[in-house]
This record gives sequence, structure tokens and C-alpha cells, in this order.
Amino acid sequence: MNEISKQLKKLIQELPSSTKFSPSEALEAYKTGRDLRQAGKKVFDFYNQYDPMFSWWIPVTYKQTDSLLRVYTTALSKNTLQESKASSDPSLQGVPVGRAEILRKLDMEMIPYSPEELIAMATKELEWCDREMLKATAEMGLKNDWQAAMEKVKNTYVAPGKQPELIVKLYNEALDFIKSKDLITIPPLAEETWGMIMMTPERQLVNPFFTGGSEISISYPTSDMNYEDKMMSMRGNNPYFSRGTVQHELIPGHNLQYFMMSRYNTHRNYNTPFWMEGWALYWELLLYDMNFAKTPEERIGMLFWRKHRCARIIFSLNYQLGKWTPATCIDFLVNRVGHERANAEGEVRRSIAPWRDPLYQVGYLTGGLQVMALKKELVDSGKMTYKEFHDSFIKENSMPIEMIRAILTHQSLSKDFKTRWRFYDLKN
Repeated sequence: MNEISKQLKKLIQELPSSTKFSPSEALEAYKTGRDLRQAGKKVFDFYNQYDPMFSWWIPVTYKQTDSLLRVYTTALSKNTLQESKASSDPSLQGVPVGRAEILRKLDMEMIPYSPEELIAMATKELEWCDREMLKATAEMGLKNDWQAAMEKVKNTYVAPGKQPELIVKLYNEALDFIKSKDLITIPPLAEETWGMIMMTPERQLVNPFFTGGSEISISYPTSDMNYEDKMMSMRGNNPYFSRGTVQHELIPGHNLQYFMMSRYNTHRNYNTPFWMEGWALYWELLLYDMNFAKTPEERIGMLFWRKHRCARIIFSLNYQLGKWTPATCIDFLVNRVGHERANAEGEVRRSIAPWRDPLYQVGYLTGGLQVMALKKELVDSGKMTYKEFHDSFIKENSMPIEMIRAILTHQSLSKDFKTRWRFYDLKN
């Protein structure tokens, strides 16, 4: 550690005259330094006060080394060719990863499509949503004015204090529907043990809607928000918007996923959004196809989220490719999908954050369409029932969906297997 400290002091002195980094290189340098500091802290916390010789020699030198590493990596992150001027809001500034990195990550996820093809897929799905939205708008007596239909739906928000009650009601309606169709086995313990919390104002800056897992975290105004932010949060979390996603967060979505992940094939935990978010999103697609939405308002609520999933692919990939600015992404969500502006800002802020996987937002609809394609292959063909398919799928645990397909269709894979499953037809 003493030698490392000497090296760091020398590097800090030389930094003003060193080669400038691109923004992406600077970000990677910062993350590497952060990871080194985390590793050093774990070692220090493990041995300090337990190993006498470690505790005698190391603490002072460790603190010096850690401090110098922090100074150096912070300076590296600012040693760029140019400062980003994309947004005056520091929380809306990110670093696009570029096409080569997107292709590398798509290959790791076993997705045999280019980013441009995925944008085309999302655009095609978005156009389908537009047609469905216009049908529902006409049924509401608003002709083809889908923005007016969205306004009417947004203004159905419940009063402060009533949102948790609404979430329970929507959850029970979705669960009753799923049980009536005998779609999946739901362990009684899983149904009994989910929880609910209210989201802080700070978290709502990056999560404008509720999130889920072992509990559902509800995004709704707090008393210290200003009037405009309160109204945008209430309108953006209205009953019809929320109806399409409660089961995404709880059962059979994330809550059931976590329950099963701790019990089946626990050695598999690839931590892929295409499996995690794709499975939960698949249920939104399936329930819409099964006419879970009975009224045009309910369909518009579910279609809003479906358009949102399409938009996530379009804006996040265009941003990561360096084609769109954060402002362009926000405007796209407001004008094309119908977001409240504050909610759109939160969505973009979450998507471009350095800690976020650049493919995370792509994983929702892409993964959902993968599961839907596999459902058509196995269920629609009569090879499996819905319950057999869903029970088998969720017990395989988190990994690329093409690998789950290989298991369920009994494929024999070679060691040099390459992804080749074209699960979406871009032409028809």
C-alpha cells in the first residue's frame, strides 16, 4: 500500500500534462478506481482489529492510499476532451457507451439483433399500440384525439392517502383473473408474504412510477413536494395506468420471480434484465391479449405502458448510440407516449445514469417478446398448457431466454454455440 501511495502521488502530479480521455474512457477509469476502493475497504474491514499485525501496520497507510485513490480517480473522470453540454441539469448528464459496446452486450445476452433492428422492432410495436389506442379513443367518443383520451384517464387519480388501497384492489383483480384462467401455480407463501412501502421524494426523481420485488414501492406525492410535482405524480400514477403494472411488480412478476429464484436452480443467477423484466412485461402482453382490460379506459392505461416499453428501446438506444440528447429523449416521451414532463425527466434520468446497464431499458419489451415467442412455440402449438409453460419457465431461474428455450425444447448445444434465435419478424 505504501508503494501504491507513492505511485498515486506521482500520477496525480503528472495528470495535468497527461493525455485527455474521451467521456466514456473517463467514466470507465472512474468506475475502475471506485471498484478498487471498494475491494480495498472489504479487505481492510475483514482484517482490521482481528489480525494484530495487520492492525498495527496497515490502518494509517490504508487511509492514505484510499484518499489518494479517491483524489486520482475523481481527477481522471474530469480529465476529458470536452465537457458535456447536453443538459444544464447535472443529473441528466450521462456518457453514451457507443455502438460497439451495445453489440458486445447484446451478444452476451444472446440477442442476435443489431441496435438498429431493435429500434425498428420497437417502432413497429409502437405503431401497433397507436392503432389500438385510436380504437379505444373512438370508443370513448373522442374520435381520434388520443391526447384528450389520455388527459381524461390521467384525471382519474385518487385522493392523497388512497393510493395503497388502490394498489391492493388492482392486485386482487389481476390475481383473481390469473387464477380463473389457471395460468400459473402460485405458492400460498408467496401470495402471503409481499409487502408495500411508500417511495421517498428523492427516489421519485429516478423512479416516477412504482417499482417492485419482494415489496411494491409506491410512487405518490409527499407533502413537501411543490404543487406541480404533486399533480404530475398523481396524474402519472392514476388507476388506469397502474392497472397494467401491479402484477408486473408483484405476482406473477417480480415478487414471484424472487420467491422462485431462491428455491429453484439457485446456481443460475445471470442477472439479466431480459429475463427479469422480460418475464414481468410478458404478463402485461398476455393479459392484454386475454382481454383483462374490459373498458376503453382500461385498455388505454395498459397501452400507455406498452407504448412506454417501446419508447424505452427507441430513446435509450438512440441515446447510447450518441444520436439523441437527454432533452430529445424527454420530449419524445412527452409528445409520443403522453408522459407528464416530470415523469419523463425521471425516466430519462434513470436510464442514462452511469450505474444503469445501458441495455436495461431494452430488456423489458425485448425480453417480453422473447417469452411471447416461446409461448407461441410451446403453448399455442399444444405442446404445453399455460400452467406447464409458466411453471417450467420461472423455475429455470435468471439467464438468457434463448437458453431457457434450449432447455424447454430439449436442444443439444455444442460448446461453441452462438445465438441464432430470431424471435421477432421485422418484415411482417
